[in-house]
Amino acid sequence: MAREDIVTGHYTHGSLFDAICDGARALGKSIDEVSIDDLAPVDEFHIGGRVATRAFLDQLDVQKNSHMLDVGCGIGGGSRYASDTYGCQVTGVDLTPEYIVTGNKLSQNTGFAEKVRLRESNATALGDDPCTYDGAFMLHCGMNIESKGSLASEIFRVLRPGARFGIYDVMRIGDGELVFPVPWAQDETGSSVDTVETYTTALERAGFQVATTRNRRDFALEFFKQLKLSVASAGGPPPLGLHILMGPDAPVKIKNMVENIARGVIAPFELIAEKPE
Repeated sequence: MAREDIVTGHYTHGSLFDAICDGARALGKSIDEVSIDDLAPVDEFHIGGRVATRAFLDQLDVQKNSHMLDVGCGIGGGSRYASDTYGCQVTGVDLTPEYIVTGNKLSQNTGFAEKVRLRESNATALGDDPCTYDGAFMLHCGMNIESKGSLASEIFRVLRPGARFGIYDVMRIGDGELVFPVPWAQDETGSSVDTVETYTTALERAGFQVATTRNRRDFALEFFKQLKLSVASAGGPPPLGLHILMGPDAPVKIKNMVENIARGVIAPFELIAEKPE
């Protein structure tokens, strides 16, 4: 099976929008009444959720009315947050058709249809004109992209000079086998976790200058500790949460990811790169 098919198969839910509507009803709201804050627990599919999104995107100097690219946008949570917070336009791209359909519906429901446009696309072959975007960000997408070199080159091509490219991915930091399944893959055939050095080399060869790197391992472990306490005290996950995206084996995926991080095999990392003027 082709790598793209493995990835899209892993993320495809089958009735995702309906499941989110059910979660909204459990909150006492219709899908037309939910806000992006209501949706954040389900539509920001990365370690740390909204807290991590804010800390990450604040480093990109996003300007009002700029045009940003969200690489691996999922159902668009990060895109909508960026548009709402910074006043920018966002184009999001993702391989999974159901994520794009669901994300565009949610943007319509929350009033972001004119500012946030999601489309099905491969991040290594976007098809956009050169120098289209004022900046780009990627939240937990690279673990499914085999060629970091192709990714970096394509993002460099579509960014304007002086633009920043922010990456927040799970990266390999030590030896040892990964325990599967994890949120981004059922087994190693769908996983493309790479080292910080691999990312940095790919970015620099593409022409970027890497400005900062930050290891978020301690933040991640504390986040999962608090998440476990919150779920236990509530007697289960919230009506809208990442368990909707990850399916019935969500607890196993999260447990394995925490174990992999705690053993020092992987950690979430932030990289901020710049395309020279």
